[in-house]
Amino acid sequence: MTRARRWLGGHAVMIFALFVLLYMFTPIFVVALMSFNDPASRLGYDFDGFTIDNWTHVCDPYQLCSSVTTSLKIGLLATGLATLLGTLMAFAMVRHHFRGRSTANLLIFLPMASPEIVLGASLLALFVNANFAGQLGFWTIFIAHVMFCLSFVVITVKARLVGLDPSLEQAAADLYANEWQTFIRITLPLVVPGIVSAALLSFSLSFDDFIITNLNAGQTVTFPMYVWGAAQRGIPMQVNVIGTIMFLLALSLVLGSGALRRVRGRTA
Repeated sequence: MTRARRWLGGHAVMIFALFVLLYMFTPIFVVALMSFNDPASRLGYDFDGFTIDNWTHVCDPYQLCSSVTTSLKIGLLATGLATLLGTLMAFAMVRHHFRGRSTANLLIFLPMASPEIVLGASLLALFVNANFAGQLGFWTIFIAHVMFCLSFVVITVKARLVGLDPSLEQAAADLYANEWQTFIRITLPLVVPGIVSAALLSFSLSFDDFIITNLNAGQTVTFPMYVWGAAQRGIPMQVNVIGTIMFLLALSLVLGSGALRRVRGRTA
């Protein structure tokens, strides 16, 4: 009994962490399982039978693949622009002192702290007042996504920049490297992990967003909007296939980056 208590006491944190991870990943396991479901009715969500038809006929439900394509296009474009602008803003706010710097920090944080319904309604009012009411669609969603992704990029890249050791750049200057050479060979490689993390976070937020998108989409249908509309008449199992694929892609990126870091560590 005493030995069991000692073992539990020494592994309590690990056991608790495993339970938390199990709790977090249970919905993902359910989504992966339901991607192989052959339901008796679209109105139910019981596992009635095993099939791979959902994987071989992903685009059978009307407008499913087109909505996924729209979400991917908006997500990639918004991520690219938000990452570029956010990285430049992070460098400016960390490396330079200027009047209004603290105010700028506050304003950048506000979109993250504001409810999405407030941001979505504000953007809708802005587009309507700018006479874009009849042009709501792909590009208004793009503008909205860049706006709220920008804050996350700035915060993420800033955290990476603040944690950099300034002695590395000073050492490069001592070895007669100019500012451009120091940035390309020292600063940028050290900041790239933060930039990549910010980009992945931005893409996830853009692909997943519903509230802001729904208010500014017009007739454009993204994947979250398709799922919301399909839920009212029975969600097709192919939606779970798309969710499983996105999870596997994200998992492969994380595992691939981890393996790449280990390989670089061994060769360094």
